[in-house]
Amino acid sequence: MPSKSSPVRTVVFPVAGRGTRFLPATKASPKEMLPIVDKPLIQYAAEEALQAGATQLVFVTGSSKRAIEDHFDSSPELEAALEAQGKDELLRSVRGIVPSSATCIYIRQPAPLGLGHAVLCARPGVGDQPFFVHLADDLIDAKVSCLKQMASVHAEFGGSVLGVQTVERSETDKYGIVATEKVNERVSRVTQMVEKPKPAVAPSTLAVVGRYLLSATVFDKLAKVGRGAGGEIQLTDGIAALLGEEDVFAYAFEGKRYDCGNKLGYLEATVEYGLKHPELGPAFVDVLARLLADRLRPS
Repeated sequence: MPSKSSPVRTVVFPVAGRGTRFLPATKASPKEMLPIVDKPLIQYAAEEALQAGATQLVFVTGSSKRAIEDHFDSSPELEAALEAQGKDELLRSVRGIVPSSATCIYIRQPAPLGLGHAVLCARPGVGDQPFFVHLADDLIDAKVSCLKQMASVHAEFGGSVLGVQTVERSETDKYGIVATEKVNERVSRVTQMVEKPKPAVAPSTLAVVGRYLLSATVFDKLAKVGRGAGGEIQLTDGIAALLGEEDVFAYAFEGKRYDCGNKLGYLEATVEYGLKHPELGPAFVDVLARLLADRLRPS
């Protein structure tokens, strides 16, 4: 029987990227602060991690990312103004972004050397325990948060766990791709992992999509792998180096993923989250229906 594993309490958010796909919107504001209706992407990410049991949030930041720190910090002047105006619901929304039981740590990535390097920079804030890595670009809408699902897999099987989904073969060169051996309906053991392989040589169409639960051993691997694809230190290479030494599992999560790293995926997420918003949803349906009717009306 697999050994039981202790709860995962630390999550790493690599947020040092410049978000060039969304320029000029991201010229002075982090891409992670782009809103989906009324919350920024990074807040959705933090909420998912908190729901999974994380109590220590480690943000690996870069230049022009101060807005993220400010977002998760208290704002006495704003809170006092809302309280004076009797706007209690808004006051609760800004005070409750991160509960008092959680700690935020900010670590600067000194150079843009890749996702693996960003995760390696988080080592002082993580220590020697398993930890989550969450990429805020990948928004996953699920009844049970994706990281919480992965924590359950880790609790049962141990090892590292990667959130995966099937992609078109033509898109394998955009992802880390894994080859696996099936364990059960949603869990499989990873036997090979390749960063952005060309479709003709990809070992499968099972792609890792922005959710990781990793053994701290990966830090030692990342420190040794050197630069890989794109001249960067790839997290994929560090995880691949774990294979054969520790179990790494792929988990086909339940939920819908929105790739908010590109404009079309971001717009799709905005529309769908707007449609199910408890206050705006019904009116937004009417707005979209009117816009579509005008768009489709013969000229």
